[in-house]
Amino acid sequence: MKEDERIRLMLIEDHPIMRMGMVALFATRKNMEVVAQAGSGEEAIGMHAQHKPDVTLVDLRLPGMSGVETIRKIRSATPAARIIVLTTYEGDEDIHQALQAGASAYVIKGMPHEVLMDAVERVHTGRRFLPPGVRRVLESRMPKAELTSKEREVLIRIAEGKSNREIAQELGLAEVTIKCRVSVILVRLDVKDRTQAVVIALQRGLLHL
Repeated sequence: MKEDERIRLMLIEDHPIMRMGMVALFATRKNMEVVAQAGSGEEAIGMHAQHKPDVTLVDLRLPGMSGVETIRKIRSATPAARIIVLTTYEGDEDIHQALQAGASAYVIKGMPHEVLMDAVERVHTGRRFLPPGVRRVLESRMPKAELTSKEREVLIRIAEGKSNREIAQELGLAEVTIKCRVSVILVRLDVKDRTQAVVIALQRGLLHL
C-alpha cells in the first residue's frame, strides 16, 4: 500500500502516555498513520490547519479550551473536518454536545481497540459511527432535561456547595431569582434536592469535576 493511501490521523489528547499508546496502536495498521499530535485545543487549531488530517481524534477533557469547543473551532475553520471523540465521558449530554459540535463518532476509551479502528475507517468514508452502548445512552436523553446557560451557572455553584444567597451575590442577582432557578433545575433533572441534582448532573455530563 502506498503511503499516500493511508488514513492520516491527528490526535488531540493532553496525556503524553495516552498519545504514545495510540501512536503505537495505529502503527500496527498498514492503512493508518498519525501525522500530528496536540496536547490542548489551543495548540490543535493551528496544527489541524497545517497538517490537514483525514480524521482527527479528540478527547473531551482538555486543559483550557474544552474538547467540544475545540471541535467547534476546527469545524468552523474546516467544515469538512472528520472528527472522532475518544473520551472517558459517558454522559448523554457529553455525547449530545459533541455530536452537535460536529463530531462524526463517539468512542469510550474503555472499549476494545477494534471499535476505534472501525470508527476511523467509517468516519474516513464520511459515515457516522456510534457504538451500541453510546447509541443507547443518547436515545435515553430527554430534551426537556436540557439546562440553559444561566441554569448551568447556578448548578456549577450548587456543586461547589454555595447557598442561594452566596450564588446570588456572586452572579449579581436577587436571591429569589436564584431560588427560582434552583427549583427549575430540580424539575428539569427530575430530582428532589440539590445533592441529587449534582449527582445526576455529573452522571449525565452536565457537570465535570
